[in-house]
Amino acid sequence: MLTIRRFVEGEDEAVWIRILNEAYKEYEDFRPETMEDMELRKKSPTFDLTGMFIGELAGTPVGIVNAFVDQNRAEKKGFLRGLGVVPALRRRGVGRRLVEKAIESLKERGMESVQGWTRQGKVACKSLLESMGFKLIRVFSTMRRNLKTIPYNIREHKKLEMRALETNMDDIKLLTWLENETFTEHFNFRPTTVEETKYWIMSKPWCDIVGFFFAYLDEQPVGYVGAGIDSKFIQHKGIKRGWIMDIGVLKPNRRTGIGTALMQQGMEFLKSEGMTEVELGVDDSNPTKAIGLYKKVGFQIAIKELTYLRKID
Repeated sequence: MLTIRRFVEGEDEAVWIRILNEAYKEYEDFRPETMEDMELRKKSPTFDLTGMFIGELAGTPVGIVNAFVDQNRAEKKGFLRGLGVVPALRRRGVGRRLVEKAIESLKERGMESVQGWTRQGKVACKSLLESMGFKLIRVFSTMRRNLKTIPYNIREHKKLEMRALETNMDDIKLLTWLENETFTEHFNFRPTTVEETKYWIMSKPWCDIVGFFFAYLDEQPVGYVGAGIDSKFIQHKGIKRGWIMDIGVLKPNRRTGIGTALMQQGMEFLKSEGMTEVELGVDDSNPTKAIGLYKKVGFQIAIKELTYLRKID
């Protein structure tokens, strides 16, 4: 009754979107995907159909998984992405078979481990991963705050010059360099390519309104922040919430108030665009102790995300 088959480009896009939207609609911060979103994702420099599978019960598509391999990553680690089963047909072994197929696919492509995730409180998914040998290795937090007031005079650096990113190759290369320099010690780091940065800036696959800003000290770039707005999320949820998508400060310049000033800049951008809330994600074990900065500027933890790893035998 249960079969797992490969995603067929040109035929399965609508099927994939339907299952994804059904499987994740219970997440309070999820908004439905569209065919436009799918086509935009397919233009990503890292997009790969190889590990995309659909689970069918009696010929009806009911589940999906993407066994993703990052070709730019030296480490032989694959990733479970988009694992989902329509709610009415859960607890019938579909999720387990999809994970088994994903691991089989990753092994065929030379991967030695597989990383997956679930959200705290999603007991069934947590139990599934743990029963299949996945071990909890990391905890992430989604944090939020309102934008009614933005805190100042909290030891932010006051001698910085800020300028907005311009959509030219010099600034795209500068952003790529800053991201790689500031994130090199972080969990799951691998260098971002210029092509990837260009895609994120020019194609805007997640947020249709974005603002990136560089911080300069003595005419030298020392950090950056990126903020974004997804108009489809606002339309769907009726919540004027934006995101701090990315922030980094060069290691020699940390603990000097630059991160605080960049957070203020990002929040001011979102507020100027009419947002009333802001959200971000952070690794609880971030070596820069960024979670302390976010609490300092008023963010509070809203959601916990659990990251799991399993060796591939």
